[in-house]
Amino acid sequence: MSNELQPKVVIVIFGATGDLAKRKLFPSIYRLYQSGKISKNFAVVGLARRPWTDEVLRENVTKSINEAISPEEDLEEFTSHFYYQPFDVTDESSYNGLHMLINDLEGTYQTEGNRVFYLAMAPDFFGTIANKLKEYGLKESAGWSRLVIEKPFGRDLESAKVLNKELRAAFDEQQIYRIDHYLGKEMVQNIEVIRFANGIFEHLWNNRFISNIQITSSETLGVEERARYYDHSGAARDMVQNHILQMVALLAMEPPISLTTEEIRSEKIKVLRALRNMDPEQVGDFFVRGQYDSGDMKGEAVQGYRDEAEELATSNTETFVAGKLLIDNYRFAGVPIYIRTGKRMAEKSTKIVIEFKDIPMNLYFKKDNDRHPNLLIINIQPNEGITLCLNAKKSGNGALSEPIQLAYNHNAVSGINTPEAYEKLLYDCMVGDATNFTHWDEVALSWEFVDTILDVWSKNTADFPNYKSGSMGPDAADELLAKDGFHWWSI
Repeated sequence: MSNELQPKVVIVIFGATGDLAKRKLFPSIYRLYQSGKISKNFAVVGLARRPWTDEVLRENVTKSINEAISPEEDLEEFTSHFYYQPFDVTDESSYNGLHMLINDLEGTYQTEGNRVFYLAMAPDFFGTIANKLKEYGLKESAGWSRLVIEKPFGRDLESAKVLNKELRAAFDEQQIYRIDHYLGKEMVQNIEVIRFANGIFEHLWNNRFISNIQITSSETLGVEERARYYDHSGAARDMVQNHILQMVALLAMEPPISLTTEEIRSEKIKVLRALRNMDPEQVGDFFVRGQYDSGDMKGEAVQGYRDEAEELATSNTETFVAGKLLIDNYRFAGVPIYIRTGKRMAEKSTKIVIEFKDIPMNLYFKKDNDRHPNLLIINIQPNEGITLCLNAKKSGNGALSEPIQLAYNHNAVSGINTPEAYEKLLYDCMVGDATNFTHWDEVALSWEFVDTILDVWSKNTADFPNYKSGSMGPDAADELLAKDGFHWWSI
């Protein structure tokens, strides 16, 4: 891992005219520049099919930064580092032209041959681009070369293996940075610190003291203009296979022997290996799928999923998933981990609830159903922070107790993948820290788990739609916990 505070680099963005570059990458690069994380020895090359010029790209960069940040100062000096080249990923001459441009920029900005290739575009072209970069000598330089790829990494284990093979033909595993923006979030990175820096939690972090864990990632938005992509993907591919299973791995991993990338990844991989795979006939007992119907969101009537676009009229794609996961290792055997994620739900929130086992005989509650277990709540967004729910004596006479909350909140910008997450991950990539990027073994094990569920669902037509927009999902998701004697916490 490099200790260099200000990496010198040429960043090449494939898909520079797209939404991701506009909303996330340009503001993130600007924040890094503004905070002195990258020196003035940098250049950004934007590539896409549109016949833009350097000036058009720079105008768009300025606009995107103004929308995201509204900076006081003039952006001209910053945007002068941006260059554009019309690019066809299948055309040989495009790569020769790119090679010449990068060589020129490396001379101008003295970037020492360090290159980041960021593929912010359709995954169909990932393999092609990676191999052309090798073929035309673009990844060979005096410095280092790194390839950053966005999800989805395949749409099942087989396609992920094919894609990985294509990438590995051109780049080594340590050069490939598979981005998962959840791993850039402050509170996701905090999971390890909360656990491993606090004896009060780590001593209790096992099946003797934890009764269950709940992970909720809910969105109020529908599919909007992403209908075509989303219908091809669905909630399990879009959220469970990557973001949610990454959080499960961080929650259930053993303490690493050091904080190096290799040791942390090694412990996460062990968790994913210990995840209990289901037989196809068990999927219905452990997983629930849903699709939103029309409903009411903050007093406004909204359409059901099948009414969002013509091609969705008979869609069997899930917009909601709830599931029960079991980890067969010494620490967590027998502790259910419940997950749920969905669109058009009552609130926008990503949080983790750790429910601790109650004491055998609690004299401070009149009735069993008045009892309040101790909870540790990790709010990932929008109100980043930690809440610990305890019981304390009620004010006034008597000896009965009531729940109280000890809360710590970050003042954070809300947003499912705020520029801050990309800012951290871009910087990590430039300094060579791959800790918060996913290793191929993590990707493969996650797909292996999710494939069983998707395969069963693909063979059966679901009774959709089955939850109203503005609710917290189908009733079956509540029943999943009720049969184990638990309920979803909405604190």
